[in-house]
Amino acid sequence: MKIGPKYKIARRLNAPVFEKTQSPKYALSLARKSKKTSTGGRRGPRQKSAFGEQLVEKQKARFTYLLTEKQFSNYVRKAISSKESTVPTLFALLETRLDNVVYKMGLATTRSGARQMVSHGHVTVNGRRLNIPSYHVVEGNVISVREGSTKKPLFVGAEERMKNFTAPTWIQTNPDKIMATITGTPTMAAKVDTIFDLNAVIEFYSR
Repeated sequence: MKIGPKYKIARRLNAPVFEKTQSPKYALSLARKSKKTSTGGRRGPRQKSAFGEQLVEKQKARFTYLLTEKQFSNYVRKAISSKESTVPTLFALLETRLDNVVYKMGLATTRSGARQMVSHGHVTVNGRRLNIPSYHVVEGNVISVREGSTKKPLFVGAEERMKNFTAPTWIQTNPDKIMATITGTPTMAAKVDTIFDLNAVIEFYSR
């Protein structure tokens, strides 16, 4: 998926949707933007409509998971049509993508890096090599690095990265073996640090 100028997108959405924008450099640029907006200008800051606010939340969620509009809307439609609560279902669908799990277990430092690992066939699920980033993991699945890939430069320092990373409660990591086990289902029942509002996302697609 071709993203485009990440800093420009992050500033437009007023949120660090990419890992590279979660830095002091981005924080500085955001502060400058806020200062410029607060001083007004000829017209002053614009007030977003409800539709505009929902659109921004949708874009923040979509770019966070590096999805195309078609991919993201398919997840939303699936969540809406499910018999379960819509927002928790959508959150689980996004979080259990294999590329996101590889990122959340601390194996990769960015979601794009995690997607590369999966796409190039370096990752296995229950011992089976997979190269589909959108593959959905379930409870009991074991995610690890293919034996022939462990010595590649991509995985140098993987043990330390995983040890220094705090995985969500539904992922049990084993840094020494560079692997993780899915022990539950992602849930938003507890406080989850997200930069987007999935309720607004659902409202956007329900218009």
